[in-house]
Amino acid sequence: MVTYFARRTFDAQAAVDLTGETFAAAFAQRGRFRGGHEDAAVAWLYGIARNLLTDWHRRGAVERRALERLGVASRGLEDAELERVEELGELATLRCEVAARLDELGAADRLALRLRVVEELGYAEVAARLDVSEQAARARVSRALRELGRRLEALTGRLGRG
Repeated sequence: MVTYFARRTFDAQAAVDLTGETFAAAFAQRGRFRGGHEDAAVAWLYGIARNLLTDWHRRGAVERRALERLGVASRGLEDAELERVEELGELATLRCEVAARLDELGAADRLALRLRVVEELGYAEVAARLDVSEQAARARVSRALRELGRRLEALTGRLGRG
């Protein structure tokens, strides 16, 4: 499970936290599980994991900024723990693969994606930086995300569920 999250968040600490949340949620909801075999239990766990991952992405940027402003720090993993999670998730390889796929995008799409996703700028600011309309900025970001997703599909399939 930690590998599943590590490969999707690229963040070892988040992967460990989400793994713990998944098993805590599964324990709390155990009465709702209706499967009869191990495969059903695994599928049920991954369903919980997918929902938690979606929530993590949704609330993540806002929450991280708020914690940073407040100066609140969570217990971090030890170096050896971080290294092990990164090793299990093959994060070094994934980072190189994602970087390579990003480099394959056109310069305009790559810049739009960087401004919106990495720098977390609003679409109005992205549009101003690109000197295009907000609608055009949205279209570029959307196109870049779709294309990046398409290019990464083969990578995801190659690495498996993990």
